Amino acid sequence: MTVLGPSMSVHSSPLSMCAVILAAGEGKRLRPLTDRQPKPLLWVGDQTLLDRALANAAALGLNGAQQVAVNVHHLAEQIVSAVGSRAHILREPRLLGTAGTVAALAEWVDGRDLAIFNADAYRSDGSIAPLLAGWSGAHPRLLVIDDPARADFDGHWRFAGVSLLPNRYVVELVRALPRLSEGTTPGLYEHVWRPTHERGELELVPYPGIFIDCGTPADYAAAQCHAAQ
Repeated sequence: MTVLGPSMSVHSSPLSMCAVILAAGEGKRLRPLTDRQPKPLLWVGDQTLLDRALANAAALGLNGAQQVAVNVHHLAEQIVSAVGSRAHILREPRLLGTAGTVAALAEWVDGRDLAIFNADAYRSDGSIAPLLAGWSGAHPRLLVIDDPARADFDGHWRFAGVSLLPNRYVVELVRALPRLSEGTTPGLYEHVWRPTHERGELELVPYPGIFIDCGTPADYAAAQCHAAQ
């Protein structure tokens, strides 16, 4: 694993990229808010969470159905209507899991590298350009915050809702996932982040702002309060 700071970026190069916004979750922990409205369409400040994710993709120069995809499942038609022509839609009659979604989009991805956004993430600073700065495209890269209480890596780094995935991992997922049993929902953490972390190939970029995963009523309220400041 490599933790990158502002002075540790490698050479920058133009990359062929597309964006995937993960918006299919049922938001069970946010019920009853999500009984009639999907979590990505909840408002934080003057934008929905989905619009914030689309704006993040646009900040990387990724716009429209050729460059941005959104997966949908729970209350899917509401998200489809909100997205309009701004993204390609992947309908999931059953939840595929984050890794399954990436594999299902392989034909649309068409050899490109991926920027992957969680649609329930609130970040105080919309700019995530530092995540892309100097990325060679050789290894997966994650935006992280220092949060020992809810760490995903090394006892203090917590995933902050955006990742970069080289296309070769998309190819590997397409090959690997059909071998899984029916009904599983394979995740990127299990199939990509953890194995590459164990091999020392996962790149982590610390995020200096406030990150809130809007998965519970308390966290959603915290995001609303912060956005109102």
